[in-house]
Amino acid sequence: MCGIIGYLGSKPAVPVLLDGLRRLEYRGYDSAGIAVLDGAGGRHGVVKTDRRVADLAARIESEGAPPGTVGIGHTRWATHGRPSEVNAHPHQDCRGRIQLIHNGIIENHRELRAELGLRGHTFRSDTDTEVLVHLIEELYRGDLGEATRAALRRVEGAYAMVVISADEPGTIVGARRHAPLVLGTPEGEVLLCSDITALIPHTRHVTLIGDDQVVTATLERVCITSLDGEPVVPRTIEVDWEAEQAQKGGYPHFMLKEMHEQPEALENALRGRIGSDGLVDLGTAISPALVAGLRDVQILGMGSAWIAGFYTAWAVRELARIPSTAENASEFRYGDPLVDATTLTIAISQSGETADTLAAVREAKRRGSTVVAVTNVVGSALSLEADAVLYMQSGPEICVLATKTLLAQMACGLLIALSLGAARGTLGAERHRELTEELRAIPGRVGRALDLEPQLAAIAPRHAHARNAIYIARGINVATAYEGALKLKEVSYIHAEGYPAGELKHGPIALLDADVPVVAVATRSRTLSKTLSSIEEVRSRDAPVVALVTEGDAALDRDLAADVVEVPECSELLSPLVNVVPLQLLAYHVAVERGCDVDQPRNLAKSVTVE
Repeated sequence: MCGIIGYLGSKPAVPVLLDGLRRLEYRGYDSAGIAVLDGAGGRHGVVKTDRRVADLAARIESEGAPPGTVGIGHTRWATHGRPSEVNAHPHQDCRGRIQLIHNGIIENHRELRAELGLRGHTFRSDTDTEVLVHLIEELYRGDLGEATRAALRRVEGAYAMVVISADEPGTIVGARRHAPLVLGTPEGEVLLCSDITALIPHTRHVTLIGDDQVVTATLERVCITSLDGEPVVPRTIEVDWEAEQAQKGGYPHFMLKEMHEQPEALENALRGRIGSDGLVDLGTAISPALVAGLRDVQILGMGSAWIAGFYTAWAVRELARIPSTAENASEFRYGDPLVDATTLTIAISQSGETADTLAAVREAKRRGSTVVAVTNVVGSALSLEADAVLYMQSGPEICVLATKTLLAQMACGLLIALSLGAARGTLGAERHRELTEELRAIPGRVGRALDLEPQLAAIAPRHAHARNAIYIARGINVATAYEGALKLKEVSYIHAEGYPAGELKHGPIALLDADVPVVAVATRSRTLSKTLSSIEEVRSRDAPVVALVTEGDAALDRDLAADVVEVPECSELLSPLVNVVPLQLLAYHVAVERGCDVDQPRNLAKSVTVE
């Protein structure tokens, strides 16, 4: 997820661009850059940095601001190509006449790059974005809007982009598909941005650009069309948010905003990884040579990443029929681990900088294991040290607590399990397609789970006074119980523990009384009857029960639970991806009720870089 801004007006462009980039920096901060068109000189002034916007501003102050009233700016969250000045946006065509910024992923960039290279185009960066500007260059016939439409008709993937050309100094063009882009047209100005945040200092009237729409703007006229050139009537809204609220998209906290971004995060994690045949294709991440001699799979992580690993290990065992375990990375290298060249190690870390996980990876590699990383950050230490990387593609997560990145990690883990199962011949093509078809539907079901928020918000005050809570589940949903308990204690400071339901009567049941709520995951599964028996044991000790059940399922006697939350139906293997969402919402609303600092809980950091 990157921040982009384009400006066309009568003011000097640089101050407008820098102010916008500062407001958008939460979207990405691996590198930054601007390009400003000097209408009189007919050339672009370009300034880039491999650091943050503050460094870009300092560089401009030192070197002098490029003159001009037309420009584009970008703050990057790297996906293709490590952070560097060369990979920083804007990107230009061969002649330096066209400049372009982009947020998203061009899935067919390799094919386009190869084609364009054969026709003489020279590429300077490692990014997927650069193919766009060369494609527009090749198709340009004096109309920047038409060249952009023609180029985008050849593009697969997601994009929000803005482009300017020295050959049309009074024109700015933007387009979007599956990535945000909004338009502001205060008097005498045109602004295109990835977020309302950057528009608020200029206008409260915001035009929403839709998927597969292209906006071509001059100071005299704004035209919005489909990719085929058909005119589109846009929707304009009036915004009454303050800038701080707009950074959170109107949500009171980043945690809530990011929970509501989970459908999109899941779609991004899956994008480009399920082929037209309905089978998972992870490219070289899981190679035939790796699978041939595989004896076991070891998964490493910390916190929510370890819980995603627990889920992944279960999926690997079920689909690939190979021994698989998840271990806290902090303990791995001190336990004389039994890994060697026949072990696949999967290391999970949102930041890719978790010190415990990096140390464990180095130990696994020292013993000959192949390491596949699941991370969110291109160019992170983990991505550089691993033998292969599966990027989560979630964009920045501002809240310290993992929400959307947890679901992306779980989705990536499931993709690995599906790939391993197919490669080992333990997962038939028909079953494989059934699971990928359901997986594609999961973002919609997560959206429906998010619609349960009013019910969870009503439940929360009844348990905000608790000092302890217990979460129980069976099977693969034990991961759900672990994550629900972790979220509650992280954000609300209530002591909570997750257990396999069968473990309850072997000790934890001694803690139960009327002041200890028990959250039970009782969705449809092979062991549902066993979970229901555990709920009866809980109620006989007077503990209040919050039960998650499958929509329309009558298996649970409603008298056994103080609250019943019905979640969308899905197969047991994929159910944790949906079931964890109401538990996030419950933890959030309990924390709000208790007056806790939701986005920055005490004593926690987003990335733990010390052992």
